[in-house]
Amino acid sequence: MSIKTIDTTQVTPAESIQYLQNAVAPRPIALVSTCDKEGKVNLSPFSFFNVFSSNPPILVFSPSRRVRDTTTKHTLENIEQVRECVINTVSYDIVHQSSLSSTEYDKGVNEFHKAGFTEVPSLKVKPPRVKESKASFECKVKDLIYLGDGGGAGTLVVCEVLMIHVDESVLNERGQIDTKLIDLVGRMGESYYTHSNGDSLFEIPKPLVTKGIGVDALPEAIRLSKIFTGNELAMLGNVEAVFGTEFKDDELAHQHAKDLLKEGDVEGAWEILKIN
Repeated sequence: MSIKTIDTTQVTPAESIQYLQNAVAPRPIALVSTCDKEGKVNLSPFSFFNVFSSNPPILVFSPSRRVRDTTTKHTLENIEQVRECVINTVSYDIVHQSSLSSTEYDKGVNEFHKAGFTEVPSLKVKPPRVKESKASFECKVKDLIYLGDGGGAGTLVVCEVLMIHVDESVLNERGQIDTKLIDLVGRMGESYYTHSNGDSLFEIPKPLVTKGIGVDALPEAIRLSKIFTGNELAMLGNVEAVFGTEFKDDELAHQHAKDLLKEGDVEGAWEILKIN
């Protein structure tokens, strides 16, 4: 495997963005509604976004300066005037509307209207929330952290969540959000997106309640196999104990176990691999 190495001081911001946005993905999307001191509403999506604390509940997103002329986004300008916002999630059924709201309309133009969204009054903040969003977070802005003044420089908008609104259609029988039902969209590089449903959605048991034996503790016949990838060895190592005392080292058995691992059947793979 050959590696291309990039010194970030030797490339343009536009070149850096290409590497960063294509490699750091998928990224969740914050569809952010704000208003200025006169009450004019703005709506725009940002994929430099995530949750950073649950106590207190903190979300952070970053509107970057435009690379071509270093100007700031209307969202940031509004938040500098009114330190409140609503962060709305983006599900697959509103992804095109959300993308349309990113159009660089003139200041004062309401993107709710342009994108065909419905404003719903918030309970604790001035900006409205998006009715069509499956989850919305009313926030007060705790801090603005300016990362630079050149093209592409971001500003971290640190938001404390005051109210959470969730569409009941995405809740399971326990009243919790169902990942498949909310069908969130992730931002990839360039013009690509992904969403959390269908073949792109898969589970990995978390090694928190139980302690996996680890790849290093796998029987040598399995650990040194030329058939299994590192991911597949990790699946076999995410068990509390080795299943058996002797194990097959022939490629046919390993390939059969590999096929079962692709289906998520770790126990079945171990059954194939063990002799006794």
